[in-house]
Amino acid sequence: MIPRPEERHPSEHPDVHVGRDGWLFLVGGSNAVAAQYDRPGVPRATFWLWRRLLEERARRLAKRGIRYAHVVAPEKLAIHDHGFSGLGLDPARSPALRLERWLRFSPARASLVDLVRPFRARAGDTALYRHTDTHWTFAGGWLAYAEICRHLGVRPRYDFAARRIGSPAVYAGDLGAKFDPERCEVAEPCLFASPARRVHANALITAFEAEGRGRDAHIGAYAVFRNEAPGLDPRCLVLFGDSYAHHTPNGGTGTLTPFFADTFREVHFLWSTSIDWNLIARVRPDFVISEIAERFMVEVPQTGFDIDKLAALALARKGP
Repeated sequence: MIPRPEERHPSEHPDVHVGRDGWLFLVGGSNAVAAQYDRPGVPRATFWLWRRLLEERARRLAKRGIRYAHVVAPEKLAIHDHGFSGLGLDPARSPALRLERWLRFSPARASLVDLVRPFRARAGDTALYRHTDTHWTFAGGWLAYAEICRHLGVRPRYDFAARRIGSPAVYAGDLGAKFDPERCEVAEPCLFASPARRVHANALITAFEAEGRGRDAHIGAYAVFRNEAPGLDPRCLVLFGDSYAHHTPNGGTGTLTPFFADTFREVHFLWSTSIDWNLIARVRPDFVISEIAERFMVEVPQTGFDIDKLAALALARKGP
């Protein structure tokens, strides 16, 4: 049995709050996470820009007959508040909830998927986030996937757990890794057997994979998955997202792309908070999802985005 992290690791980190029973919470960093839950928090002007952006996306996609879902991956602070104390944060100031209020009388409201309430409803009896990570457990990833499916009018699959592979392992997440020595936990496996196969990966992904660190290919990454198994939804889905979706499964956290690749015939994943309209015109998907981590909402996505140009820029910055 691994000792409780607070018994093994007396070290501290300025960006991480150590809660009860080994729960770690991101409170600082470049996005000043805890400040987003304070006053004034995310500026009102930012939400106004988000509203205009989402209205434009919803209008353009509806004109093409494409069903749209915008998803905010809530911060752990907004969900597992039973694991921390003394921060004086107001959960009602969650940027995801504030965005919902700003969209109350907007046509874009119909495109917004609420994850805060269903996550809070389950958080008391199920760990939806890793203790040492900002990301979801297998249960959290599946719950997010299921809520998005219901929003899109698609029946979610319930057989993933029966196909899980691997065994529990010691895991230090992105928060635990900030400490010296690392804070660890025992994580249940999040991988599962699937007939889905990756049929395309852009040069950014393959360049990182050649160095043995494919998961480090982030902004600008583009991958396509095909699934020829019988009985699947024959439609195509395009997912614009970040590390809560990810193009490569991780044994320690639950991410969206593997779930959707196991559900639809074809899935395109682009690591971006912006939408590539040229790709949408070329692929002509049935569904489009935009996913963003709540802490990144302080920056409104740019328009005029092109995945090939972004990938080339990321490769140039990567260097030899």
